[in-house]
Amino acid sequence: MAAPMMEHNNHSNNDLSPLNRTDRSKSESSSEDGNFTDDVVELVQKEIGGDLKSLKKVSGLLEKLTLENKQLEEQVLTVSSSVPLRVSAALSAAEESRVKLEALQEKERLLSNTLQQHLQGAQVWADSIGQVLGQLDTLERHMKYLQCLARIEELSDSIQQYLMTNSVWDAVGAIDRMASLDMGLRESGCSHLQAFLRETLRFWHKILKDKLASDFEEVLTQFHWPFISPPTQTLSPPANAQELNSQLELLVSQLLSLQTSDDLTAEKKETPARPGQSQATPLSLPIQIMLLPLSKRFRYHFTGNRQTNNLSKPEWYLTQVLIWMGNSSNFMDEKIQPILDRAGAKVNARVELCRGLLTLAQEKLTHDAPRLLYDDALFCHLVDEVLQFEKELRSTHSYPRAYPGVLHILLEETVFQKWLSVERKMAVEKVDAMLSTEGAWSSQYKDITDMDELKAPDCAETFMTLLLVITERYRSLLCPRAQLSFLALQKELVDDFRIRLTQVMKEESRQPLSPRYCAILNAANYISTVLSDWGDNVFFLQLQQAAVSVGEEILGPLGATETGRLASLEGSLFEALLALLERLRGDMLGRLLDAVMRDVKEKAQPYCKDRWISLPSQSEQATMSLSSSACPMMLCLRDHLLQLQQMLCLPLFQMFWQGLAERLDSFIYEDLILYNHFNEGGAAQLQYDMTRNLFPLFGHYCKRPENFFKHVKEACLILTLKVGPALLLCDVLKQSEEDEGLLNHQQPSPESALNELGIYKLAPGDVQILLNLRSAWLSQS
Repeated sequence: MAAPMMEHNNHSNNDLSPLNRTDRSKSESSSEDGNFTDDVVELVQKEIGGDLKSLKKVSGLLEKLTLENKQLEEQVLTVSSSVPLRVSAALSAAEESRVKLEALQEKERLLSNTLQQHLQGAQVWADSIGQVLGQLDTLERHMKYLQCLARIEELSDSIQQYLMTNSVWDAVGAIDRMASLDMGLRESGCSHLQAFLRETLRFWHKILKDKLASDFEEVLTQFHWPFISPPTQTLSPPANAQELNSQLELLVSQLLSLQTSDDLTAEKKETPARPGQSQATPLSLPIQIMLLPLSKRFRYHFTGNRQTNNLSKPEWYLTQVLIWMGNSSNFMDEKIQPILDRAGAKVNARVELCRGLLTLAQEKLTHDAPRLLYDDALFCHLVDEVLQFEKELRSTHSYPRAYPGVLHILLEETVFQKWLSVERKMAVEKVDAMLSTEGAWSSQYKDITDMDELKAPDCAETFMTLLLVITERYRSLLCPRAQLSFLALQKELVDDFRIRLTQVMKEESRQPLSPRYCAILNAANYISTVLSDWGDNVFFLQLQQAAVSVGEEILGPLGATETGRLASLEGSLFEALLALLERLRGDMLGRLLDAVMRDVKEKAQPYCKDRWISLPSQSEQATMSLSSSACPMMLCLRDHLLQLQQMLCLPLFQMFWQGLAERLDSFIYEDLILYNHFNEGGAAQLQYDMTRNLFPLFGHYCKRPENFFKHVKEACLILTLKVGPALLLCDVLKQSEEDEGLLNHQQPSPESALNELGIYKLAPGDVQILLNLRSAWLSQS
């Protein structure tokens, strides 16, 4: 019954598609029949089960199912009777909607035709009105044009009247209004009107500016301006000092009011900035006038055929500019600055004067620098003087770093490339010269212990001083690209010096114990130490961040890994060079250790071939003493350690003696101990030689030298074990071999047994080998 019921329910839920539902239900009937049989079986199993006594429930179950079936049939009949009525109502509503839609479409067509007819009739009126509006707009623009002309004529007449009546402030105000009108017409397309207004403004501005400038110069003359020599303090102020101060303040204030019109009238007179010069805001008008006598003097002395205009003497005009800055600073701070503050001008009088004087120096440098590109000596002198001038300008005269000085002139591409080329050439020549001197590989502080910790030879110290000087020369440059270019030059020079060290080292490699070889090693270590310190310097860390963004253009492709390390400050700009220097240092230390070990092994041959198995026991000797065959080896070790302690710097010597101890430990363990058999006397003698003679040789350099001879120390412990512990240890090791792979928690592990004896380095197998070396007396006991 469930399958028909589901079919009827699906039919009632979608009244508009009964055929589709019927077709789909037919296709699913076969599967649903199978499901129906399963449901019946499951229901009988659930209600009755396997108990025969439960058969009495069959009648009640049958009545219940019959009642449910009847209710379902009634519901299906009810739904089937209501469906045709709903379908009929839906069809009627759809037909009604269709009729309304057709009526609306017909109405829309009528309205559209009417609208088109209306638009066609109105187009004639629109064209006529557009012509009238265009004429009105043209008339309005003409009227505004005439109004502007009238306004210009009005302001011009007013300025003329004010100047005739000596009403300066009124004339200044009228010129300021004319300047405002000029700025208002900037977006206008009336070019002729703009030109007329600008010429009118320039005409009246020049007249008023010349008048005020003349009065201002007269007042400045009474203040003894310009100060060519250092100003002297008069005993008493002039009688008209108060009047002069009033006139000075009045004229400065009036000139400041002309600043806007002065900037406008100067726009077309500005010349394009030359390479190396940057555009800056115009100077204040009072400062411009104050600079005129200084500018005349500068051009008189440092242009033309004057003797003071000497290409080889840039310090003359640079020093003159600094002198004028110093002589004028007090007057600018005490007289001009208070007036500017009261007038509300946001400028610094002393800085403004320095800007004006710097313009003179910049023009001169821009003119002279290209003429010196083919004379290295004069060009170097020019760079030195410019750097010194910039340093004094920033420090002595406190010129703000926000304003350009003169260094940017050296950054013009042609000049800058010449600068880099000369720096490289001079540096290479100095390196060649210092490597050819007699004392190139000796330290100038060798007789002063406190100052000779790194024992750097003179050539290495001079080279790093050269790099430091180059750093100081480009540190003040404001362009990160230029700084990175110099950094690339420094890295190139370091690599070149490393190659030179390698070449000299190969020449000296036949005598690695010579002072010159050790000096080369000290030089490599010194350069590496200094570069490591530079990598943590704030200046180079800032360059490192700049290298992440623009470094590939100058330093070459960095790669994603290296860029990430630089950005996170994990690496340094000198990482690649440090790796190369470390390789050189490691190679040279290895050669040095090889040479010492060859000598030691040669002296140790008799000691290794002693009859260790037949030496008298400790009880048979009155006192223990060093084996006679060990004396040459010990003396050789002592001499080499003392010699190299004197020739190597402390960090290198520590690396040397630790490496030597490691090699000695392996040599004695492998070539002496494992090569021989030992009786009780031989083991005791070996332990005495090691603990009382060899280890103390290295005791001068550390507190516990035996920790660097772990193989030898632990081998001596095994060889000198008493018979009982030795037998017990041997049993433990043998038992562990037999029980290998089996878990035995009661039996101690061989490692724990060895640890109790102080054996941590040697493996159980090595200990067994050592125990077998004393088997001759062990078996007897």
